[in-house]
Amino acid sequence: MEPYDFQAVEEKWQKRWNEARAFECESTSDKPKYYVLEMFPYPSGRIHIGHVRVYSIGDVLARFKRMQGFSVLHPMGWDAFGMPAENAAIKHNTHPAKWTYENIATMKAQLMRMGYSLDWRREVTTCDPEYYKWEQLFFIKMWEKGLVYRRKAPVNWCEKCHTVLANEQVIDGQCWRCDSMVEHRELSQWFLRITAYAEELLDDLDKSLVQGWPERVVAMQRNWIGKSVGAELEFQIENSDERIRVFTTRPDTLYGATFMSLAAEHPLIEQLVAGTEREDEVKPFCKKVRDMDRIARTADDMEKEGVFTGAYCVNPVNGRRMPIWVGNFVLMEYGTGAVMAVPAHDQRDFEFARKYDLPMEVVITPEGETLDPATMEAAYSDPGVLVNSGEFDGTPNEEAKLKIVDALQQRGMGEKAINYRLRDWNISRQRYWGAPIPVVYCEECGYQPEKEENLPVVLPLEVKTKEDGRSPLPEDETFTTAVCPVCGGKARRETDTMDTFVESSWYFLRYADARNDTKPFDKDTVSQWLPVDQYIGGIEHAILHLLYSRFFVKVLRDLGYLDFDEPFANLLTQGMVLKEGAKMSKSKGNVVSPDDMTAKYGADTVRLFCLFAAPPERDLDWSDQGIEGAYRFANRLWRLVLDAQESLMTMAPCSATAADCETAGNAADTAKELRQKEHATVKKVGEDLTDKFQFNTAIAAVMELVNLMYTSRDALLESEGGRKVFSSAVASTVLVLSPIVPHICEELWERMGHTTLLAESGWPQYDPDALVLDTVTVVVQVNGKLRGRIDVPADATKDAIEEQALNENNVQKHLEGKTVRKVVVIPGKLVNVVAT
Repeated sequence: MEPYDFQAVEEKWQKRWNEARAFECESTSDKPKYYVLEMFPYPSGRIHIGHVRVYSIGDVLARFKRMQGFSVLHPMGWDAFGMPAENAAIKHNTHPAKWTYENIATMKAQLMRMGYSLDWRREVTTCDPEYYKWEQLFFIKMWEKGLVYRRKAPVNWCEKCHTVLANEQVIDGQCWRCDSMVEHRELSQWFLRITAYAEELLDDLDKSLVQGWPERVVAMQRNWIGKSVGAELEFQIENSDERIRVFTTRPDTLYGATFMSLAAEHPLIEQLVAGTEREDEVKPFCKKVRDMDRIARTADDMEKEGVFTGAYCVNPVNGRRMPIWVGNFVLMEYGTGAVMAVPAHDQRDFEFARKYDLPMEVVITPEGETLDPATMEAAYSDPGVLVNSGEFDGTPNEEAKLKIVDALQQRGMGEKAINYRLRDWNISRQRYWGAPIPVVYCEECGYQPEKEENLPVVLPLEVKTKEDGRSPLPEDETFTTAVCPVCGGKARRETDTMDTFVESSWYFLRYADARNDTKPFDKDTVSQWLPVDQYIGGIEHAILHLLYSRFFVKVLRDLGYLDFDEPFANLLTQGMVLKEGAKMSKSKGNVVSPDDMTAKYGADTVRLFCLFAAPPERDLDWSDQGIEGAYRFANRLWRLVLDAQESLMTMAPCSATAADCETAGNAADTAKELRQKEHATVKKVGEDLTDKFQFNTAIAAVMELVNLMYTSRDALLESEGGRKVFSSAVASTVLVLSPIVPHICEELWERMGHTTLLAESGWPQYDPDALVLDTVTVVVQVNGKLRGRIDVPADATKDAIEEQALNENNVQKHLEGKTVRKVVVIPGKLVNVVAT
């Protein structure tokens, strides 16, 4: 028999698909749309097995939906800017552009070798001026809407990468790219006002717009936005006109505030200590705290430290003189950078007060009880009634929250407020390989956006990157010399580039109209495809990329570019690929090369293993034995069809009838069993691919069908009716497997006499009547232990099943000398005989 030459088969069908333009889609189609998208890759050099897994998942859905009659948009592009390319280029003494485009060519060839059904006409590369021109336009439009601003702010600085990092890019105090410890500096930076959309970003998580997202991701976004409802209060600084503004979620404890804690970055600190005896102690402490990791500063187990400024403020409700301290646990970016400390009712303040012998006042107690600050071992934070709170004594604390704020608001001392953990998006990066920020600085006019007609502001490719990673742009006078768009005078161009998350926040929109050279995309065209029906990517992007993308869509909607609110209707976060239980890495020597696997087993086998070894949302542990097993199954399928090729009829899937089974002669029962299994398999695979994405169970069902065909083949091929049943089952098998292993299925389909591409075929329709079994197998137990199996009519009564079970030879053997006490019958499944 002809061996399975996967190399020849896969090359043949990839060429045929390309010639037929099988995966190109048009916006003018009258079919329902389906947009399936995997997060686009960074062109690092070569695809890894994790890429293969995620793109195989997406490709199954794309092919399946096409077969179901959808017009499917399944595009691909490259997240091409960023520090890794720049650092790699410096290391290899080449230019980031050369490095990036060479990697793209290599990775594109690898993806095409896997046979993914991608519409390559829509390919986008984010480092192309034709792409980033439009995000520069978005920047200008956001500027005009008041969503862009520049300010001096404390930032996370990576000395090794020579750039600023967003808070989300700092993990355990380290740079997310190079793992270097992050420093904190003050720099003038460009920000996008994402906080203007905080409430909508939060509210839409509770709507049906993202109902197809994992709850884990929704929770992560909700926590990151971090809405807190409370009040903003003002504390007058003693002997000063200045006031300290405080946000609190516990106005019910205001009477118990005994001192004030400021963040080390608070702008009032310098004024409070200037020229005082406390200055020499406070300033070094503030510098030490500013250099600490922000997450560590708020950890419950961190030792609370502080320093007294020597200044005091006044509690607005009782006139208490409160010392002002600097605390290492207070962050400037949360609330107002100032915390009214209530040590009797906040554990962090309690520990701080005990350490520095600060006063403590109980203002909430359990009803009918009293608390003594001197004997308390921990802060009391449970509900209760107010004490030592003036006119509010005896009021339940939840009720007191509103009453106290209302009273303060009437006196002009505070107001109801909402605070968010989310902070505005710092998009300035001090590196070369990124999209230039389209701004110039003029001595007369200040910072001004570039004129739209001058876009794109092109990143110069003639410059040479610096070995230490610093950007060469500030020293490139050809780039920095500019004309003020307002007065026409001499200006200097901004040399910061944009955070690469800006590019990935709208690429999915450009795919819908990728070749448009007059605008970012046509609104009507984008509306035909978006939102993305199924988005697929790693859980590591749950906050950064997904939150920024949601923000961008809402902004572009308000700018008139879009008419929808959310970018991704459904989200699948796939698990990692592990080797021997560990994440793959070169340093561990456990990396699996897709090229090596494809050369040894073929693309179909690699795809099959990645989809079969684990459900998509779970981690997959790579197994050499597992991929060998997948390869054996591919060969088994090949042999099944080729061995019977001369006897096979060119049948449509699920086309054999009950009458064909009856004419199968002595194999009539076998034919009925196979026909039932065929229809049941088509039903299960369709269900598994439609909603649950349980590719592993879908494949397992097909494997069972293949096994049954092997055992029934010889008997069925002896009659015309049997051949029809067998041919129909083979056709169904090949067709439902084609989204998973498309090359071998196309080849077998053709060899069965079909002239149409499987890629252009419809999904088979099972017959519900064919699912009905004549007989079912029932397990028989004696005292809970398996003692036999019986085949009974599907409609058999309980009494009939019980009688047949008790007469089964092995069951009778295990009942010898015993008395049957009870027989439990579950029709179609189980009989359990209880005997003593």
